[in-house]
Amino acid sequence: MPKSSTPGRLAVRKTYKLYIGGAFPRSESGRTFLVNGDNVALASRKDVRDAVTAARKAQGKWAGATAYNRGQILYRAAEMLEGRRKEFVSLGVPSTEVEAAVDRLVWYAGWSDKIAQVTGAANPVAGPFFNLSAPEPTGVVGVVAPASLLGLVSVIAPAIVTGNTVVVLAPGPQAAVTLAEVLATCDLPGGVVNILTGHPAETAPWLASHDDVNALDLTGVDDDALATELERAAAGNLKRVIRPPAGGADFAADPGLHPMTALLETKTVWHPKGF
Repeated sequence: MPKSSTPGRLAVRKTYKLYIGGAFPRSESGRTFLVNGDNVALASRKDVRDAVTAARKAQGKWAGATAYNRGQILYRAAEMLEGRRKEFVSLGVPSTEVEAAVDRLVWYAGWSDKIAQVTGAANPVAGPFFNLSAPEPTGVVGVVAPASLLGLVSVIAPAIVTGNTVVVLAPGPQAAVTLAEVLATCDLPGGVVNILTGHPAETAPWLASHDDVNALDLTGVDDDALATELERAAAGNLKRVIRPPAGGADFAADPGLHPMTALLETKTVWHPKGF
């Protein structure tokens, strides 16, 4: 229970809710669970469906935004995260990790209007045509996230900076919901990021098998049996699946371009040369 600075006054106890479509609803099931004395919403199968619907609704407009605008929004998220450093530290997140998460957001913000230049191409062809390849977002990405703040930022940022929307199953609920509050105040459109707290092993199968989810990031899954089960479920609509590297991901290392390019499709177009 938080303490009030005024003697005799009871401080308002915070309930950590879900983040769906830019709002903070309770679980439709009404379920909660305790984490370090805090009430946290326990997401259900219906919450997964609602989050996917919100992500799909937001995806077209978000993908249609300019890359520069997406970068501005990620940079604003970095500013807001920096301003709430003490709150994250009070939740047990090391100050150095908060700083690394801020820097990671700035890094991806900088790539927003450059990744297409690096991954696109003008292809040589034998004929009077232009042949151009350009990256496009995969669509809606389901993410089973790591418990750490830096890990959470490291799976969300590369997905959304390239125009995807995400549904995130977050096992570290207090930091995840507080990050959602950061995202809700940085001009990020509702539905681009949706965060569900609870037990990923319970909700992940429904996310993996959902036909309106285009890709699945299993970076936060450390159970090989569960990961294999989720891959089988994802095969139902040929989702691409990202598995963590052997030994787990090192989020302190340079992420490189793979987290972004893994969630891009390449569109190639032909166009006749004019005179």
